[in-house]
Amino acid sequence: MTVSVDLLSNPIFVLGSFLVLIIFHNYLHKQPQHGKKYHPTGASVFHLLINYNKIHDYMTDLAIKYKTYRILSPLHGIVYTTDPENVEYILKTNFKNYGKGNYIRDMTSDLLGDGIFTVDGDQWREQRKVSSQEFSTKILRDFSSITFKNNTIKLGKILSQAADSNQIFDINDLFMKATMDSIFKVGFGIELDNLGGNEEGVRFSRAFDDANNLTYKRFVDVTWKIKKFFNIGLEAELKKNIKIIDEFVYKVIQLKIEQMQMSKDEVLVSLYLIFVDT
Repeated sequence: MTVSVDLLSNPIFVLGSFLVLIIFHNYLHKQPQHGKKYHPTGASVFHLLINYNKIHDYMTDLAIKYKTYRILSPLHGIVYTTDPENVEYILKTNFKNYGKGNYIRDMTSDLLGDGIFTVDGDQWREQRKVSSQEFSTKILRDFSSITFKNNTIKLGKILSQAADSNQIFDINDLFMKATMDSIFKVGFGIELDNLGGNEEGVRFSRAFDDANNLTYKRFVDVTWKIKKFFNIGLEAELKKNIKIIDEFVYKVIQLKIEQMQMSKDEVLVSLYLIFVDT
């Protein structure tokens, strides 16, 4: 069994988990009341914690077995689905009934703020309106195509050089760098140049990647709010990474504001800045 060392080294987590597990065991096996029908229980948050180092494989196995299932925690349950009909119903047919809610917002807002991935209602509709309009413009589509094409060529050269010299490389790392370079160029109009080894770009990308992983760990760490309050453990690490991200992004935003005053800028961040300003 493999569990994050940071979690097991925290006495509050160990004691709290032991007490909660006793209570939760009974809740997990409690039969539905009043004739209500529930999706099958695939696992609990404790199973996710135990299998965290192979979480993608574990969740894939659950999806193959159940298609739609519940994962329970001491305070709530979450329904997961890979059924195409359910996905269409949630994301299209009855989308307004499936907001992110306070639970997701609490988990992710430190990293994502009040962006489109965390907000609901009018805020979400306004941000989606801006995004959908601008992503549908030919200029932005052409700019995106060129950007992804150029970075694909750059990635291909790196792979070719590695093959010629029998060099070992991490393909996942290279794909992530290429993706980050492309998205950042489209979104901010800035050459992050992870593939080229730009120090500032690499530092930002590592901080962003680490912050994503640390944010996701909140979903299996029932003590994350305590750690955040005392600024210890993974939450202290997350705070440091978010500081790096904020400093870099605000610097880029200031640069784009100055550029907008001199010329028309078609990158996505400029379009959002125009939207906010109006």
